[in-house]
Amino acid sequence: MALSLAVIFLAGLLLDRLLRYVKLPGLLGMLAVGMACGPYGLNLLSADLLHVSADLRRFALIVILLRAGLMISRKTLNTLGGRVLLMGLVPSACEGAAVALAAPHLLGLAPAESLLLGAVVAAVSPAVVVPAMLNLLHSKETRNRTVPTLLLAASPLDNVFVIVVFGSLLAAAKGGSLSVGRLLADLPLSLISGVVVGWLCGEALFRGFRRFDPRATKRVLIVVSLALVLVSLEETVRIVLPFSGLAAVMALGYILLERSEAFAHEISTKLSKLWVMAEIMLFVLVGAQVNVALAWQAGLWGAAIVLIGLGARSLGVWVALLGSRLTLRERLFCIVTYIPKATVQAVVGAVAMSAGLPGGQLILAVAVVAVVITAPLGATGIRLLGPRLLAQPEADRAARPA
Repeated sequence: MALSLAVIFLAGLLLDRLLRYVKLPGLLGMLAVGMACGPYGLNLLSADLLHVSADLRRFALIVILLRAGLMISRKTLNTLGGRVLLMGLVPSACEGAAVALAAPHLLGLAPAESLLLGAVVAAVSPAVVVPAMLNLLHSKETRNRTVPTLLLAASPLDNVFVIVVFGSLLAAAKGGSLSVGRLLADLPLSLISGVVVGWLCGEALFRGFRRFDPRATKRVLIVVSLALVLVSLEETVRIVLPFSGLAAVMALGYILLERSEAFAHEISTKLSKLWVMAEIMLFVLVGAQVNVALAWQAGLWGAAIVLIGLGARSLGVWVALLGSRLTLRERLFCIVTYIPKATVQAVVGAVAMSAGLPGGQLILAVAVVAVVITAPLGATGIRLLGPRLLAQPEADRAARPA
């Protein structure tokens, strides 16, 4: 496994540098390394590394969600709160519904499997969006801070929504019954329980840090370890009460920022250095999950499903921003930013097949197609259009919605 890690880091850093040199997102190179070196390519990665791949990807995702939580202040939430909720729910709901309606006609899937496919495809990738928004917020070229902050907060919520819906639809597809009432109750309960637990953990950490004053490096280890515990407990706790580990991690970072900007700044600085390693692991290992041959089997109809979903998602973004004061350029940037998919699709794409559903293989194939098409398209769009569409100074939004 040590040799595989060396290959991942060296090749990932090299292609990251080369692509950045030609003004393209470095993560495209990391995805390419994973696809080339993974089990569906040259098979250079050890079986031991692939066995713990899910845990390593989870670790990397937690690092970036903590960084996001440490950037979102109370003032930001007071200004953007309602809009964040709309951007977290409406686009993915529109995309999932469009895919579910089109799949029976284009792919021949049963209605229950089509709904499941809609949930698999609908999630945006916070692993792509969050780092890109953090880079824009720290960039001197970006004079608009409202839009990146809105997307920074909304993309993890999009994932929470999709994962909750996916769980309910999977249970129904496996022979249970789909309860709309249960589905509508699970989402707010997941968010509320996650936020409350994250809030309490953040308060406890702040008090402990203030009393014992550990070094910044030890604070980071404690925060990351606790975040891993919260996300790992999600499946266990969900048996009793719907719970979102992602929401808990974001709330943990938010409370630390509210209680002490000094602590938050120190932790965020350390996490930004840790992200250099975590980013390479995340995108290389996501790329290793991509079976290009399987994507090819989905054919043009699979690509058509993905494009139909993106069209519906774009419409959903526009609807979610109705009544806001965002300019046309800012709204277009929001649409582009909500294109990439990778993380959730790599995690849940094969679940339907593992559950023995007749259309499971096809659902996985379309999930792979979604990653292959949207991750490069969205990441490149954000990289090239972000500085241009957000270069103008934002208008005074103090007394109006985002």
